[in-house]
Amino acid sequence: MNWDQVAGNWKQFTGKVKEKWGDLTDDELDQIAGKRDILVGKVQEKYGIAKEEAEKQVKDWEKTQS
Repeated sequence: MNWDQVAGNWKQFTGKVKEKWGDLTDDELDQIAGKRDILVGKVQEKYGIAKEEAEKQVKDWEKTQS
């Protein structure tokens, strides 16, 4: 997945991100703004999981978006 495309079309991806991580708020989605590293950090923080697990979840999500 090309994260430049995600960043450029972030508003379109926010719905898909909320489907996967429904606890993320609209404000948090605005902060993420299509940046993968920030998404990983927010998932880690919001769900109280290890960085490695957050990375895995984002990677798995990426595969479903291709």
